[in-house]
Amino acid sequence: MMPQAPSSAPAARTLAVVYHSGHGHTAHIASHVAAGAESVPGTSAVLLQASDVARESAMLVEYDGYIFGSPTYLGGVSGPFKLFMDATGGLWRSRRLAGRLAAGFTVSSLPAGDKQSTLLSMLTFCMQHGMLWAGNPILPEQHAGVPEAEAANRLGSWTGMMAQAGHGAPAHDFPPGDIKTARMFGRHVAATLHRLGRVEP
Repeated sequence: MMPQAPSSAPAARTLAVVYHSGHGHTAHIASHVAAGAESVPGTSAVLLQASDVARESAMLVEYDGYIFGSPTYLGGVSGPFKLFMDATGGLWRSRRLAGRLAAGFTVSSLPAGDKQSTLLSMLTFCMQHGMLWAGNPILPEQHAGVPEAEAANRLGSWTGMMAQAGHGAPAHDFPPGDIKTARMFGRHVAATLHRLGRVEP
């Protein structure tokens, strides 16, 4: 019997996209982030509502990495997302999430809207858990002549992914550049996860 060549298939990695969405806009971006992550071979991305995870935060240890999403309300994460963060205190004390990859995204109705404060809140949360943070390396495409509405990372965020939905706009009504960015961001986080060694629970 001829020896079999080692498989070149990438080892499976799982990402939890944990989000809260007040009016559907953050959920819409979360779905595109997850789709982008799953475009990387060997990646499974699961959408989880923050309120569900808050009731059973131990489920987080089942995943290799996390992408967190919240709307920006009054310069920070939403109340339900903060409840999820607070519910992970037991995991913080036991260091169960240390060494795992994390990233974040946020949505507001204004181009700025103090979204950076929201991402920094997520970053601090992940640093307290000992996680590894993946920022957003995507170059703003309008610098290369792409129309602003169609440009990836058109809002110029490096800490994480930002998107803007007009006030009162339907949940799916985003500039095409934001949808493109969400998918590219998901791919980036998944690819980074595959480059890291698996963290055992």
